[in-house]
Amino acid sequence: MLADTASPRQMRFTLLALILAMVMTRFHEIGKLLHLYDASMAVFFLGGLLLSRHRLFLAFVVLGISIDFAAISLRGENFFDAYCVTPSYGFLQVAYAVLWYSGRAVSGKLSTQIASLLGVAAVGVLASTVAFIISNGAFYWLGGRYAEPHMAEYLARAWRWGPSYVMTASAYIGAGLLLWRVFGKHSVQGRMAQV
Repeated sequence: MLADTASPRQMRFTLLALILAMVMTRFHEIGKLLHLYDASMAVFFLGGLLLSRHRLFLAFVVLGISIDFAAISLRGENFFDAYCVTPSYGFLQVAYAVLWYSGRAVSGKLSTQIASLLGVAAVGVLASTVAFIISNGAFYWLGGRYAEPHMAEYLARAWRWGPSYVMTASAYIGAGLLLWRVFGKHSVQGRMAQV
């Protein structure tokens, strides 16, 4: 695992960067001010890739729910009455797991080679697509927001939102991989040479 070869300092920096990315983009009041799209899906993939640890996955799930709770409460709404909080909200955690554990599964393949980075990015795109299908499908079919859900309407909505969702996650994943290649590879290479 990549996390096993990273220095404690690098792990702390990565953890802090991912937390900051999630807070700045998921908390919509900040994200709108900075014109940033939600990076949560990419954060989960990169967290699995670079941090790997199960307990950190749970910590990021709690962070995401806490941000949602704070954002909804600051608008003066009850969390459970918010439009996006439905019985399908739990499936969002399943989508996060797909992303985290997809990143974790390919963490041993990550290297500074372009082919490796492209392969990992491709897995990120695939995982983002699957995560979208899970979260969006659950919201549509189980969320109770559509009076008479049917496949044609779902497919139209998925086609409308899916590409931008996957492209946003993919752009953040690409940026994260680029930053890792530029800044993170040196300490990982040095520690691997010592092993």
